[in-house]
Amino acid sequence: MEYDYLIVGGGSAGCVLAGRLSEDPAVSVCLLEAGPTDASVLIRAPLGFAAGAPVGLNTARYETVPQPGFNGRKGFQPRGRVLGGSSSINAMLYVRGNRVDYDGWAAEGNPGWDYASVLPYFKRAEHAESTGPNEYRGSGGPLNVAWLRSPSPLNDAFLAACQEQGIARSADINGPVQDGCCPAQVTQKDGERCNTARAYVTPHLGRPNLTVITNAQVQRVDLAGRHATGVTALVNKELRSLRARREVILSGGAYGSPQLLMLSGIGRGADLQAFGIPVVNDLQGVGQNLQDHITNSPMWRTPRSDLVLGNSIGGAGRLVRGIFEWRRQRTGVVTSNVAEATAFWRTRPELASPDIQLIFVVAMVDDHNRKMQMGHGFTMHVTVTRPKSRGEVRLASNDPAAPLQIDPAFFRDPADLATIVAGTHKALAVVNSPAMAPYRGELVYPFNPNDPQDLEREIRLRSDTEYHPIGTCRMGPADDVMAVVDASLRVHGIQGLRVVDASIMPTLTSGNTNAPTIMIAEKAAEMIRRAA
Repeated sequence: MEYDYLIVGGGSAGCVLAGRLSEDPAVSVCLLEAGPTDASVLIRAPLGFAAGAPVGLNTARYETVPQPGFNGRKGFQPRGRVLGGSSSINAMLYVRGNRVDYDGWAAEGNPGWDYASVLPYFKRAEHAESTGPNEYRGSGGPLNVAWLRSPSPLNDAFLAACQEQGIARSADINGPVQDGCCPAQVTQKDGERCNTARAYVTPHLGRPNLTVITNAQVQRVDLAGRHATGVTALVNKELRSLRARREVILSGGAYGSPQLLMLSGIGRGADLQAFGIPVVNDLQGVGQNLQDHITNSPMWRTPRSDLVLGNSIGGAGRLVRGIFEWRRQRTGVVTSNVAEATAFWRTRPELASPDIQLIFVVAMVDDHNRKMQMGHGFTMHVTVTRPKSRGEVRLASNDPAAPLQIDPAFFRDPADLATIVAGTHKALAVVNSPAMAPYRGELVYPFNPNDPQDLEREIRLRSDTEYHPIGTCRMGPADDVMAVVDASLRVHGIQGLRVVDASIMPTLTSGNTNAPTIMIAEKAAEMIRRAA
């Protein structure tokens, strides 16, 4: 089993790479995914992810180590374990981030990653059904980006309330200015989820040079000295060796990619030796620099049960009718991504970019939807876009199936708590605005926002991830001792091995990370082709 390129991880980045690299009929590409195919209707139907999340369908259910910032509580870290990866289980929001994010990457010693340089790859990836093509938006790309087909009218009230609180209406948060409020732009096509599998892989399964192997758990990267020659994988309980003539490319995400590097002897030498793993390259940054968007999610009940999703007899009836509507014409409540509108805001006007993202959720989503709330309501996600806290990922064992030690270090830097406090006050002001008055009920978990101690207690009790871990295989120059890959995403000190996924981000982008991850893979595919 020998191929030119072995891609480990069939998620948002891996699917892009498989689709793009296999466009060249002269090379062979093998994509390895630990989970199943994305054939489930709960993936195709946009609302289906809400049903799958509580039971862990197509999901790796990671947990953090106890977080001091949460008073010792563990955080929940679900990641996609299915073809398409987290693009198969996420809320489909398409958010590119801010110009300053990418200019910051370039300033840290990564040429070619400034905003002007990455914009063409964002445009190449997308078909901007939502806005149409322009200087900032693409046309004809495989990833369809649309407005929601059947949004809740409650979004209009939220957007009006934002404007009442000084957050201007934006025509496109992915355009020249990120600040402002806007309906959600989503990765959907014709009322169905447009994950990266559907966009980049499924249409090309007939290519003779593209092999996709699901249920393949890669155990390690095989090395000859400091050259990657292939991988060893457990495929349907059978151990197999696969060879790479040109490159092995890791696209396992912020947890999977550093884990594989460490299992293969690439990482902090002392840590690897503690588990009996021979050290091939003592690369100090592997697993370090973990960053994640932290979110506080207050919930309110509403008297307008017809405008939101909820748990009641009436809500169940509305959902059943919605399923039949979706099956007939791909419209209705089943096309909802639940997170139907968003806003970006600066807690201080002198900041270079927004440091708070508000996401308006037309349902009460309690503890990642693992705790059911009866009745009807809405949730506001208050997210710190550029957190200062830094954590790490470590092995707990040399067993590839063993859980990882994940420490996002939430609120380690007190500036993150101060930012989320300011953002929560802004969210409360939006919900208490006149435009929201007809729809606003009581807080599900009451707290006193005017009591700093009570507000901090509530934030530490209920905050958690917005599902955007990055940075554990940080991109940087060779003289940066914490850098894992160079600006071409090649692993420092190892030949024939790259990492292409969100783990290479030096810092978090301002907003949801799926669109930036797809951009990274588009750019990487071109770099790989040029290097061949």
